[in-house]
Amino acid sequence: MYRIGKEEIDAVAKVIETKDFFKINNSLHEAENAEEDIKKIFDVKHAIMMTSGHGALVSALIAMGVGPGDEVIVPAYTYIATAMAVVAAGAMPVIAEADETLTICPKDIEKKITKHTKAIMPVHIQGFPCNMDAIMEIAKKHNLLVLEDACQADGGTFHGKRLGTIGNAGALSFNFYKIVSAGEGGALLTNDKNIFDRALIYHDSSAVAYFGDQLSDVDSMLFCGNEYRANEILSAIMREQFKRMDGILADLRANKKYISDAIADICEIVPSNDIEGDCGTTLPIRFESYEKACAFANAEGINGTVPYDTGKHVYKNWTPIMTKTGALNPLMDPFKMEANKDIVPDYRDDMCPKTLDLLSKTAYISINPDWTKEELDAMVETIKKALN
Repeated sequence: MYRIGKEEIDAVAKVIETKDFFKINNSLHEAENAEEDIKKIFDVKHAIMMTSGHGALVSALIAMGVGPGDEVIVPAYTYIATAMAVVAAGAMPVIAEADETLTICPKDIEKKITKHTKAIMPVHIQGFPCNMDAIMEIAKKHNLLVLEDACQADGGTFHGKRLGTIGNAGALSFNFYKIVSAGEGGALLTNDKNIFDRALIYHDSSAVAYFGDQLSDVDSMLFCGNEYRANEILSAIMREQFKRMDGILADLRANKKYISDAIADICEIVPSNDIEGDCGTTLPIRFESYEKACAFANAEGINGTVPYDTGKHVYKNWTPIMTKTGALNPLMDPFKMEANKDIVPDYRDDMCPKTLDLLSKTAYISINPDWTKEELDAMVETIKKALN
């Protein structure tokens, strides 16, 4: 979490004073208002506040009609929740390489498309925008759906359009480690009313039928779902966080640019699909080897990381996926379902060598939006010393 203060405290206090914490209420309507805020900020027709980004991804996939017999292409570099969302929908995650930008490789997406492919899930990992022009062109060519996982990129853009709003649907996350946060939380974004209707039903276990007039404009039939409904306290915090979001992004971007400009001539900075839209949370530097990347990341004052070593963000460490353990009960396991018998992928540790190579030769520096000019200059000197 980057910034939080008295505004969030006061917003929560107001909710507590109402003793009316449920989403549908006769008091402050903070969850509904948060959804209206999202629609305005992200310029989308529909938004649903949820308990997590994962919940938003699963709800979107279900709403898109993804299920057994379908393949969904996901990147080799993303948090395991992306692939697990596909399995939760009963479909098969097909893993594609990352390219030089560390986001999903459009060329490899095309190589992985089969007659069973239903959707593509680009992930704007670390706030790095994917090449959405190329991805949308591929999707149009092959009649595929696109679900953007923007869970690490709240508020970022690609060619001026907010990440998560370019595809058929998108997901945001508001957990503790994200750009704006309520500790946990998420949201689904879409301009497609059919996806919205179905996601609304699914994310609320059809309970939307019993509270308020939520179904007054819904055309879809009711069906069994899950429970990812947000509450008033989470939503009240997020309404204040949304007000901070663009200021946080502006400062992150400015600080990243300051450091990047100062060191660009002495190191290789990982390229971006849109540096203006990049969230600025992370400065990625490429090295000649894993050893050099690690030495830099561990140098005094850097406090860096090598993405190869970030556990569940690298496909070969997605244990339940790699071992094809999609559910505790084998009859509920998509990897064992009859509809998927001919499309279960052959997952191997070495199946995405380019991704592993790129991740092993990259070091990350986390950017602080609140660094002063003096602190930025000190960081630049620290980086220069570590690069020598």
